[in-house]
Amino acid sequence: MVKRLRRLLAGGVLLAAGLGALSGVTAGAAPPPSGARCPLTPGDGGDPFYKPNAPVRSHVGTGFVLTGVVRSGIDCSVLQGARVEFWLRRPDGQYDDAHRGTVITDAGGRYRFESNFPGGDGGGFQPHIHLRVAVPGYRTLTTVYLPRAGAAAGTFDIVLEPEV
Repeated sequence: MVKRLRRLLAGGVLLAAGLGALSGVTAGAAPPPSGARCPLTPGDGGDPFYKPNAPVRSHVGTGFVLTGVVRSGIDCSVLQGARVEFWLRRPDGQYDDAHRGTVITDAGGRYRFESNFPGGDGGGFQPHIHLRVAVPGYRTLTTVYLPRAGAAAGTFDIVLEPEV
């Protein structure tokens, strides 16, 4: 009985950690040690609603702010000048050009993007924000951030895989 309970608890902890990673939630994580290899951010394979060259702007609405740091998967160093493109559904669940934007990371690898809380699609998909991150020398990553219901802000750190 005790072994079974331990397995269930361990599984729950792993599930919670995995869900936290997918939702971009970080629990006050300290920066990784210099020289350490960082776990790569998983991609989602792309999105049919992606349109290249979103305009450079960090604000497409109000009510939700997403921030994060873009790092190298080689040594966890910050990546200045990364191009982070965002697209999301407007409150009524439709995609449009007004809800697209691009932010360039600063010297600390940081980005900040403000929008409305993403709308749902009415078909059961959780509200989400798409990101496409590109920087020379690294593989372009397309991924998705899942904000917590009712949240006004979120943090989503990105770790990129170097090109071979």
